[in-house]
Amino acid sequence: MSPAFGAMEVEHYSKGVLLEPFVHQVGGHSCVLRFNDKTICKPLIQREHQFYETLPTEMRKFTPQYEGVVSVSFEEDEDGNLCLIAYPLNGDHDNLENLDNSDCEPKSKLLRWTNKKTMLLENEKIPKDWVRQHRKEEKMKSHKLEEEFEWLKKSEVLYYTVEKKGNVSSQFKHHNPWSMKCHQQQLQRMKENAKHRNQYKFILLENLTSRYEVPCVLDLKMGTRQHGDDASEEKKANQIRKCQQSTSAVIGVRVCGMQVYQAGTGQLMFMNKYHGRKLSVQGFKEALYQFFHNGKYLRRELFESVIKKLTELKSVLEKQESYRFYSSSLLIIYDGKERQEVAVDSDPEDLEDLSEESSDESAGAYAYKPTASTVDVRMIDFAHTTCKYYGEDSVVHEGQDTGYVFGLQNLIDIIKEIRDESSE
Repeated sequence: MSPAFGAMEVEHYSKGVLLEPFVHQVGGHSCVLRFNDKTICKPLIQREHQFYETLPTEMRKFTPQYEGVVSVSFEEDEDGNLCLIAYPLNGDHDNLENLDNSDCEPKSKLLRWTNKKTMLLENEKIPKDWVRQHRKEEKMKSHKLEEEFEWLKKSEVLYYTVEKKGNVSSQFKHHNPWSMKCHQQQLQRMKENAKHRNQYKFILLENLTSRYEVPCVLDLKMGTRQHGDDASEEKKANQIRKCQQSTSAVIGVRVCGMQVYQAGTGQLMFMNKYHGRKLSVQGFKEALYQFFHNGKYLRRELFESVIKKLTELKSVLEKQESYRFYSSSLLIIYDGKERQEVAVDSDPEDLEDLSEESSDESAGAYAYKPTASTVDVRMIDFAHTTCKYYGEDSVVHEGQDTGYVFGLQNLIDIIKEIRDESSE
């Protein structure tokens, strides 16, 4: 039994856990789902699963904690809504150890709808008129979702107003368009395969945003090469083209997604991967600046912590013999909740007692005084990772992943430039 399930009451998980969209997913194409407050899950890909089970000890602080495997089924609720339910791997379902999840991966950037009948519609007793109407509704839904996705691609930078009375973090649920797109794609892929099988393996991972009230998330695609050793010639050419047309080829890193809370306007800003691919090196630098700016001021207190963590990660990766992290991403996360503006000579013990209302009073008498902030730096997405310990791989690399390390060093240098220029 996985740790996440072990903490639950028997009657709860025996019925399964409803998986919801993970609203802080800002990049990638694999569907990430919310399992509970501190745990997310995503389709199990054998290579990524192997990585989490064998990763070097020194890398664990720079990756999400691996928490086990669950069985996920595609089901309908009482109202006919499609949903994903997670069960213990050795629970009520058949043994899933030999299932291959390769067909869970997206085959296209667009939603793929088919005219296959669902299991329900194959019942000959159902009236033909009902079947026709149902198919018509399904087709209308498919067109709507494809239109929404096309709109999302065109609207590469979006703003949503979320600040109202009450808890800002409680208003995130329906605002992230990227996570909703990935969730809809996953539902459709599983729906298309429901006639043949309806059980998949998902891996459970630590929810890196759970400690933050208003998570600001930057997803960076790392390295000068993105295609795996097993990529087809078409896939290889496509990935090489994306690198050459973006900052990946020049500095070994590009923006894959971003979510930033703008305290000045009470809005969330989303930037997707399509916009990130178009950025020049200067544009990449400006996007980083935007990530650390809350609409009122630059979060300068974050820089030293980020630089320290990136430098430590670089040192760790330089020692990893034969690892290649193709198409892997790096997340930088911090809390967007606005810091208090406090009098420069305030007693540190009084800082916690300041109310949010007081920060708006007497602007001239207050000066911004940075307080300690927690910043997280983590590597994610290892579906194309390889190393000499993976016995089935035909290609074995020597030395460090120079493309990834190159990207890390450039990232560090650019953040240092932003830090130094902002203090002048």
